[in-house]
Formats: sequence, C-alpha cells, structure tokens
Amino acid sequence: MSFTTSPLRLNSKLPRVGTTIFAVMSKLAQECGAINLSQGFPDFPIDEKLSDLVNTAMRAGHNQYAPMPGLPALREAIASKVERLYRFSYDVDTEVTVTAGGTQAIFTALGAVVQPGDEVIIVDPAYDCYSPTVELFGGKPVHVRLGSDMKFDADAVKAAITPRTRMLMINTPHNPAGTILRDADMKRIADMLRGTDIILLSDEVYEHLVFDGEPHASAINYPELRERAFVIFSFGKVFHTTGWKMGYALAPKELMTEFRKVHQFNVFSANTPIQHALAEYMKEPMNYENVPRFYEDKRDRFVIGMRTSRFEPLVCEGSYFQLADYSRISDEPDIEFAKRVTREFGVAAIPISPFYKNAPADQRILRFCFAKQDETLDNAIEKLCAI
Repeated sequence: MSFTTSPLRLNSKLPRVGTTIFAVMSKLAQECGAINLSQGFPDFPIDEKLSDLVNTAMRAGHNQYAPMPGLPALREAIASKVERLYRFSYDVDTEVTVTAGGTQAIFTALGAVVQPGDEVIIVDPAYDCYSPTVELFGGKPVHVRLGSDMKFDADAVKAAITPRTRMLMINTPHNPAGTILRDADMKRIADMLRGTDIILLSDEVYEHLVFDGEPHASAINYPELRERAFVIFSFGKVFHTTGWKMGYALAPKELMTEFRKVHQFNVFSANTPIQHALAEYMKEPMNYENVPRFYEDKRDRFVIGMRTSRFEPLVCEGSYFQLADYSRISDEPDIEFAKRVTREFGVAAIPISPFYKNAPADQRILRFCFAKQDETLDNAIEKLCAI
C-alpha cells in the first residue's frame, strides 16, 4: 500500500511576522566579529552577592515549583519597594504577581482582557512584542506615532480612541526612543481615559533608568490610572540579569484575578531559587537606588565620545538606549545602513523602522545600547567616529 503525502496546510496566526530584527542584527554581529550594541543586554557581570544568593537557595533545596503568584517573601519585598518609591500599598495576596520576565507579563495582561475585535492603542515606535500579541488574541492594534521629537503626542492618542478601544499601552522610559513620560503627560492620559472602560498597560521595565534628576512618572502615582492599570516591571533591567527572565505585574484585584487565570496556564510560576535570592537582595534599597547614576554615566560616556562623529545623538532621558540620526552620513534606509555599518565598520546597532507599523519615510535613525563595559563602548565609539 502506498500513501500520497501533500503539504501540510497551515494558516499562520502571524503571517507578517518573521525573525526579529534583534536576532538578525545579533547574528550578523557574530558573523562579522562586530561589537554588538544592538540587542539590549549588559556585557558586564552581575553583583556577586546576588549570584551567591541564588546558589545558596539552590543548595538549600529551593528547586521545586514556587506558588503560582510568586513566593510570598518576594511579593512582600516588591510591595515594600513600591510603597517606598511611590507611597502606595498593593495587596500582596491579590495584587502582586511574579512573572517570567516583562514580556511574559505583557503577554499575560493582554491575554487576560483583550477580546476578538477589541482595539488596543500602541504608540510607535514600540517594543516589538506589543502588536503581535494583540493580534494573537484577536485584537486590532491601532498605531499612533510619537511626535517628531520622540515625545508623547497626547492629542494623537486621544484622537485614536473609539468605542471599541479596550486598552492603551504606554512605555516609560521608552524603548527604543529613550524618552520619558512626565507628570503632565500622565495627567493628560488620566483626562482622556476618565469615564471610559479603557484599561491601561504601563510598561515600566526601565523604571530605574531615568536620568538628569527627573522622577519616574509611574502610573502608580496617579489614582485614576492605577485603578485601571496593569503596571509591568523587570528585575532583569534593574539588576543586569536579562537572561533570568524575571519580572512582575501589579494591578487592582479585579484585573489581577483575570491576569492570574492566564498566568497559571502560561508559565504557572517563575524560577524558584531566583525568587528566593531576589527577595533577600531587595532588602537593601541601595541595590536598585544606585542604578540611575550608573547608567547615566554610561550614557554620558557614549554621547560625549560620539561628538566627533557624523552621527547626531538624540536626547536620551531614560532606558539604556541611545538614538542617533545618521542623515549627515547616508540616505540609505536604516536596515541597509545598519547592516553595512556592522559589516564594514564592525559595530552592530538596531534600525528603528521595525518598531513601527509604518515608519516615517525620511527617518534615518539607529538605536545603540550603552549597557556595556567602558572598554566596549570606547572601542565602538572609535569605530563609529571613523565613519
């Protein structure tokens, strides 16, 4: 008996999604032996005290599943930190959930509330997981651009709101723009959401990377926003441990109940020994309060070094990303130019057009990650100044 095989028929749920630009540029950097300022991860070691705490937890036998919402000790440490910084107390039992990174928290929040046909407003350029996740759950991404100065355009966002709007997604400090939302921006958002059923997702994974003495304008600070918001954070961004994929979500009980329904069937619980370590490590506030100065020094080192280049750095108010305009160098599209800089000059960066649904045709900007050792930055600066 013979069988005839035919190609498997499959309708992709994400037909327009391919390999991310981060994977493309990091692979090219490796192939070319280039300095990798593309993907956003530090190249320096973490605090030995933190890694020792993980080892201690493992040796103590903390290697099985943690409770679904997270270890009570870690949730208590999170709540204490939030109260210290933002003067508000989330309920540890019902409003704090530990996640397997910020991206999983975003995925879970969207999965908890987005129904087929719901509109979700996304501010471009946007972190690349936002739009595909909305689509996976049957929602419709509605894209609104930042202003030409890479600042929040409240009027454009307000104009995008319709009766079908289910959620507004904001990000501060912003990846990839490096700009921040300020008090006036948050008050405008509160004004436009007042009297609606729109849920806010506030992506604040770079909360401790705000520079020049500016305060972090968290959604937690604004009662009208807080009562309708999932607020997302990342331990990886704060403690230089991006590979651990550890984060957390805060939300009012009603929203968090729905969040946990998805979370329990997604990852169920996050890494147990690391939760034990973080709970202990966070008892010392200096472990996160020193982060802004550390990264501000790196930003300044990179920007000052680039002054003799033909790149024009844009204002970086937060995150560990520096945008730079290359219009004085080339009129090539950003993806082509980024690849050429990697191959010919030995530095990999990220073009920002993939962060848009429809990028401005005349925009010529690359994103550089400065979360690197000083020697790495200095070597990259030397190469970029030679272009």
